[in-house]
Amino acid sequence: MPDDIPSVDDLFGGDSDETTSLFDELVAEPAAEIPTEVIQPEEQEELPAVVAVEEPVVADAEFMGEKGGVVTGRGRMEAAFDSGDGDEVATAQVAQVAAEATGGTIFHQIYTPWRGELNSRWVRNWAIFRYHIYGLFSKGHKPWPMITKLTIFGVLLLSISDLIMLAVGAASGTEAIERLSGISRGNLYGHVLSFWFRNACTYPIVTALIIGGMISEDRRNGTSALYFSRPINRRDYAAMKYISVAAILTIIVLFTLSAYYLGAILVGGEGWSYVMDTGLLFLGAFIAGTLLVITYTSIGLCLSSVSSGKFFPAVAFIGLILGSKLVAFLIWALFDSSAIYLISPYDCLAHVGQWMLGLNHTYEHPASWSLVMLIAMNAVSLYIISMRVSSLEVTRE
Repeated sequence: MPDDIPSVDDLFGGDSDETTSLFDELVAEPAAEIPTEVIQPEEQEELPAVVAVEEPVVADAEFMGEKGGVVTGRGRMEAAFDSGDGDEVATAQVAQVAAEATGGTIFHQIYTPWRGELNSRWVRNWAIFRYHIYGLFSKGHKPWPMITKLTIFGVLLLSISDLIMLAVGAASGTEAIERLSGISRGNLYGHVLSFWFRNACTYPIVTALIIGGMISEDRRNGTSALYFSRPINRRDYAAMKYISVAAILTIIVLFTLSAYYLGAILVGGEGWSYVMDTGLLFLGAFIAGTLLVITYTSIGLCLSSVSSGKFFPAVAFIGLILGSKLVAFLIWALFDSSAIYLISPYDCLAHVGQWMLGLNHTYEHPASWSLVMLIAMNAVSLYIISMRVSSLEVTRE
């Protein structure tokens, strides 16, 4: 069978001998020698280190938009660093002046350290305390919502309602009003720890509104970086937050209690004998109110420190105070055991307050158990606050 594959002669259409002879002539042609100039030794000191030999430049085909050039088969290589034009300067220029830059601007920032004298530690702490307190009635400080301001003002008026009733009874000469609103063990206890309506609704609601974003907003917005970039340590930060909440509750609870007691003395025109008889009762109610302020502040800031918003701490605080009270009451009704009230912060405070004022106890377990539970609640809350504050960020990119 004949071979159908074309040969080399068929492809080039010529004789193989002629092709071979033409290839031999091309190979045998000697390469053109480039004349070089010999430099004498005595002349080398006067010449530069690099001598450039000028050659006729032949443009490559299709190079830099030029057409019709001669194809010589030689490539062109350009070096990134030539032997001149500034290479002798061993520095790199990475930026330009803004006036000469055409593609953009590089901003140059220089941080200058503070060389002045800082205020004392207590002045810096006072700034944190003032920021929270003054915001209730002054601009330029913490922007408290209007509903919070109105609620605190309403609760403040409700807390001094006993004093208002005393003034009305003294002005009208009605003894029944004076006896109903006068100083007694039950009234002093009820001013601070009554379940309905004052303590069950007003104090937990005010505390929930205050502690909602006290620490959680600093974590969410990165305000802690602003605090800790100044010479403020975490202990002072947590202490000032704690004192800010406690100060507002102190005005509502203890200030109104003191105003009620002193107002009753002034309205009734009582003497020192009356003060000696009722002074211990007032002192017991004041200590019970102080425990209420400390406990509510600790629990509230604990819930605020574990959250990143202000809705959860507020709702959780109300649910903890009222929910634990309701759960304890239901369990007590089913099993007839008052020890379950130890899980309720309100009932522990009420039990300790009854013991201080000498009232009949409504709980079967000892008052010392409730006092120990209050101490445990505050200790756990303060520990959680310290741990969460220690994890607050110092810088934010």
